[in-house]
Amino acid sequence: MSDSIPEDLVDRVRDGDVRLHELDEHVDPDAAATVRRRLVAERSEATLDAVGEYTFDAADADPNIDNMIGAVQVPLGVAGPVSVDGGAFTGDRYLPMATTEGALVASVNRGCSVIDAAGGATARVTKCGMTRAPVFRVADVAEAEALAGWVRDNEPALRTAAESTTSHGELLGVTPYVVGNNVYLRFRFDTKDAMGMNMVTIATGEASAVVEAETDASLVALSGNLCSDKKPAAVNAVEGRGRSVAADVELPRDVVTERLHTTPEAITEINTRKNHVGSAKAGSLGFNAHVANAVAAMFLATGQDEAQVVEGANAITTAETTVDGDLYVSVSLASLEVGTVGGGTELPTQAAGLDVLGVRGGGDPPGSNADALAEAIAVGALAGELSLLAALGSRHLASAHEDLGR
Repeated sequence: MSDSIPEDLVDRVRDGDVRLHELDEHVDPDAAATVRRRLVAERSEATLDAVGEYTFDAADADPNIDNMIGAVQVPLGVAGPVSVDGGAFTGDRYLPMATTEGALVASVNRGCSVIDAAGGATARVTKCGMTRAPVFRVADVAEAEALAGWVRDNEPALRTAAESTTSHGELLGVTPYVVGNNVYLRFRFDTKDAMGMNMVTIATGEASAVVEAETDASLVALSGNLCSDKKPAAVNAVEGRGRSVAADVELPRDVVTERLHTTPEAITEINTRKNHVGSAKAGSLGFNAHVANAVAAMFLATGQDEAQVVEGANAITTAETTVDGDLYVSVSLASLEVGTVGGGTELPTQAAGLDVLGVRGGGDPPGSNADALAEAIAVGALAGELSLLAALGSRHLASAHEDLGR
């Protein structure tokens, strides 16, 4: 980081001759960040020394941030290690979690400990596909129906156009939705180890050009919100987006009673009355206790798009007492959008989080590292659900927070 900055450049920004985003044209990225930080501090009267302390080169963050003034540090902890039998993620691993919420990592860690005492968790990715859904305008419902039919008949041509833009992505399918004279085409892609939002947007744009050239439809917007990105949406809960992933564990009764201080029956009832009935009454799309906590913490630790926690927390937790009196618990995340290449995964501290899991970069075969990350997050969510349900069952939730002073 550079604190040696030209005073005349600071004056030029103050006078409006140079805009904040133009500073990189005059000085190196670290010096540009220093100028912005100084000007923002002057205007806001805030002390910004702390955000000016960061360990990476500002140039490395250029793909991730605009008008950089520094970096925000979030405490990073680990839960585990926890034993996982996954389709792509196996062995005993620590789970990196970045958060400012006290007791969160401790809670997930307790869940990991109990899962380990039961022999570990099982996790599997059940579906994969990043989506983009452009909206087209047609004359009427007759044209809408005709366009839907044309798309079904010409999917190979759309695939050729879409895949011409990427060496990694594969078009898995296109589903038409008709609403009056609007036709939404939900494209679904296998993006391998990339989260792939940019990839599918570019590819869908190319395919949309074919639709316009070959039909009477007019593209209104490349995203018609039926994708659906960064918003609570039933379509993602039903059809999935990114990775659909599930994790489960069966806990012996003695582990539940001795380690969690409650019973399988109590946890089963709480899960039904709280996570299912309570969520239904609230009109929630997520039927879980706090899956967003684990998803957000592991997203921050591994460089994921934090806004996509909205879809990532679209999860259902189940719990039942087995015929032998043990406890079966599962978490199914319908739309977990993750990647191990590109975006924030390239930043050094986030890359370190991926290294803790052993999933940084492209996998062999392609897509296996992103699958492994999804399974790891699902196990973290499972541990968090189990711990919170047990705290409610033992009535220790408030006292645990009080004892930890958080």
